[in-house]
Amino acid sequence: MNLAALLWGVLFSSIGLGYFMYGKSQTRVLLLVTGVLLMMYPYFVSGGWATFLVGALLTASPWLARRFF
Repeated sequence: MNLAALLWGVLFSSIGLGYFMYGKSQTRVLLLVTGVLLMMYPYFVSGGWATFLVGALLTASPWLARRFF
């Protein structure tokens, strides 16, 4: 694992914690699940660009789901 992947993982895990806490307080399952996924995926993705792309897609997924479904 390189430094970029580590830093992207910390950033997106922090966003995931915010999603998780907000989803739990508002009882919104999509935000709760997205938060858990954002906190866990850096353990399984190793490259810097891959970490960024997966994190960006997961971060945008609640907005995309609400917009198109």
